[in-house]
Amino acid sequence: MEKIAITGIGVVSPSGIGKRQFWANIKSGRSFIKEITRFDASLYPSRIAGQIDDLEKYSHISERLLKKIDAFSHMALVASEMALQDAGIDIKNEDPNLVGIFLGNAIGGWLYAETELRDLYLEGREGVSPYMASAWFPAAPQGQVSIYYGIKGFSKTVVSDRASSLMALGYARKILAKNKLNMILAGGMEAPVTPYALLCCNTYGALSKNNDIPAVAYRPFDKDRSGFVIGEGAGIVVMESIQRAQKRGANILGVISGYGASCDGVDRINCAADGKELARAIKIALDDAKVNPEEIGYISLDGLAVDLWDDSEIKALKLVFGDNLKNIALSCPKSMFGNLLGASGVLDMIIALLTMEHSLIAPTVNLDKPALNNLNYIAKESREYKVNKSLIISRGRGGINSVLVVEKV
Repeated sequence: MEKIAITGIGVVSPSGIGKRQFWANIKSGRSFIKEITRFDASLYPSRIAGQIDDLEKYSHISERLLKKIDAFSHMALVASEMALQDAGIDIKNEDPNLVGIFLGNAIGGWLYAETELRDLYLEGREGVSPYMASAWFPAAPQGQVSIYYGIKGFSKTVVSDRASSLMALGYARKILAKNKLNMILAGGMEAPVTPYALLCCNTYGALSKNNDIPAVAYRPFDKDRSGFVIGEGAGIVVMESIQRAQKRGANILGVISGYGASCDGVDRINCAADGKELARAIKIALDDAKVNPEEIGYISLDGLAVDLWDDSEIKALKLVFGDNLKNIALSCPKSMFGNLLGASGVLDMIIALLTMEHSLIAPTVNLDKPALNNLNYIAKESREYKVNKSLIISRGRGGINSVLVVEKV
């Protein structure tokens, strides 16, 4: 399948809003996991997260519209505008019928719904806001971005737990390769730092309860790992054909050359312990990209910081890369800002693109004592590393496996 160019990046994350600020903080290896202060989370088993507190400073959205939408749509709108500006695209000059939106998230937007339901039951109101129906559901950001810019082309929302945004990127590439659209805004957004969403995530049972020292709580692949930490944010990129990008003189930040997906099919929550289905997804992505395993220089790990998930991820990599795995740089930078659930995959891909651009790999923080040794983990601090081809892994509950190959141009 044809390689598809990425020409613009928009990032809204606990580690920074905007590409430059985000990368500056990521390469510094600084944790942005903190105690939740937005509401009283004192009774929750896990009450830490990667939070965004200054989105309004970067927002171009009117107060009138903000009253109608949830935070995850707000993040998507800010990230979309940044991606378009980074790509040098004035949407007014595009044919709206040939522009699409492919976004992913896991749980929808809950702050708006929680607020309305609380007022309904506690204040005796007879109804809720008429905007509630269009504010919370997973496709709301796609709809809001489409309305804001007048985009009318084929678009989709992907809901596939934590693998959602990487799947959205994979599907977007497929549509562009078929020449159905000229350009796609693709990625994901998630806003789980709300009372009800945090309760649901706690019920899942895989969150770290190391509340006393938030900065060291998320420690993927470490012997002392105790679960992951949630984060909120959005990552959206501009995707278009290489020919179109070159014709308009765009700065091509990288290309998506391969995509693979599979399902473990063994449990509704846990993944398979053997990693075989994840290995199959990796092989599908490499074959799709026409890339030999020896050509991969960097692997962005899913890194749930749960024994079963981390161990099965390494087993899958060993099945594909064999002894050569020890020569490939491995990192899980989301340990600095939290697992953005459905938006985690696109943030990982953006980091991989910046890694290749700057020849610098951001670290997995808190990886002090690797549970599995003899691997080339980039830990504690960034390391200079020339990378031309990267692999990104994103997994969802029940063993949904999604894998992307990106290359430097």
